[in-house]
Amino acid sequence: MRMLYTGYQAWNDMLAPSRWGARLALGMKDSLGSFADLPAPRRLFALMDVFEGAKLTHKRPSYDIKTVSSGNADVAVREEVVLEMPFGDLLHFAKDDVVTAQPKVLVVAPMSGHFSTLLRSTLTTLLRDHDVYITDWKNARDVPLSAGAFGFDDYVDYVISFFQELGPGAHLLSVCQPCVPALAAVALMAEDKDPSTPRSMTLMAGPIDTRMQPTVVNELAQDKPIGWFERNLISVVPFRFTGRGREVYPGFLQLAAFVSMNLGRHGAQHRELYQLLADGKDDEAQHIKDFYEEYFAVLDMTKEFYIETIDRVFQRTLLAKGELMHRDRLVNPGAIRKTALLTVEGERDDVCGIGQTSAAHGLCTGLRPHLKRHHLQTGVGHYGVFSGSKWEKLVYPQVRNMILAMN
Repeated sequence: MRMLYTGYQAWNDMLAPSRWGARLALGMKDSLGSFADLPAPRRLFALMDVFEGAKLTHKRPSYDIKTVSSGNADVAVREEVVLEMPFGDLLHFAKDDVVTAQPKVLVVAPMSGHFSTLLRSTLTTLLRDHDVYITDWKNARDVPLSAGAFGFDDYVDYVISFFQELGPGAHLLSVCQPCVPALAAVALMAEDKDPSTPRSMTLMAGPIDTRMQPTVVNELAQDKPIGWFERNLISVVPFRFTGRGREVYPGFLQLAAFVSMNLGRHGAQHRELYQLLADGKDDEAQHIKDFYEEYFAVLDMTKEFYIETIDRVFQRTLLAKGELMHRDRLVNPGAIRKTALLTVEGERDDVCGIGQTSAAHGLCTGLRPHLKRHHLQTGVGHYGVFSGSKWEKLVYPQVRNMILAMN
């Protein structure tokens, strides 16, 4: 498997001229006038459009958040890197025209095959009432070996460093896989009486205890010994990239696993995309194209972080058992006494089962009952917890009220 990445890249290079030809032909469409609207040419252009778009990219897409409705006005949003680190930056969505100071919120994004831009909808909603920052993770294949390794403990250290950069009074919102290292970071900061310990933490659809109602994803992670993952899923970044020689779990393998879980749905979506384009319904087709442009933007994870996450979070569930260590130091969630806890789960979540996130309440024994809240959102799956209409109308008010109460 070590040379699989090289083979994948060679296959991509072989298809590149065909995709370039498809882009060139699509660029000539407007010059053909009414001829391009005939049924046969429309079908041909639709086929080329679907083919050209069905490709993986390895660059972070734009967050594309230019303005946001805040109060009674639309205010401009600009991105600024507050703290740059080898494997990820602390990115700030600054709003210069907001007069009244808003609560600082650090969104701890997953490092699980996609870029942090996957949380664009989450960020846009939060920006209405908050001063928002995000962990903007970098593609491991673009990080040189000289930057060293990046494992589970490093992820925890990054979260701590970002909060120390923000200073006292900030809040944490973590989505999916990083709920475990995020909770560990808060526990360590609380035990150290760090003044930058967040005032509240919202854990959304995260695998705090995967023994609770395990899903197919959990079973896949537990089905094989850890050595199997190392032998079959780890490859080496080819020489042409900055991270040449780095061992990674490639993004294209992660995406293949995601797609295989819902292969029928993805196939149906692309057939629908072709038909919409062939029928001239470009606006409807654009929604599908936008989704897959984001979905097909993949990020490589370092071998260390991937293997350690599988081992500590999904196989041995160390945090849930009270056995998680951070650099030879036991992580004690019971040390958290002042950071309010909100957990959010989705009724139909097939990635993180009901009870896996709310298990955090049993671990945070130092929190008094009035500092603990749980919200189970009916009628949503995994992504519906943090994106879509029910996130905006039903889940977000719970998050906002928690932050407001602790601010």
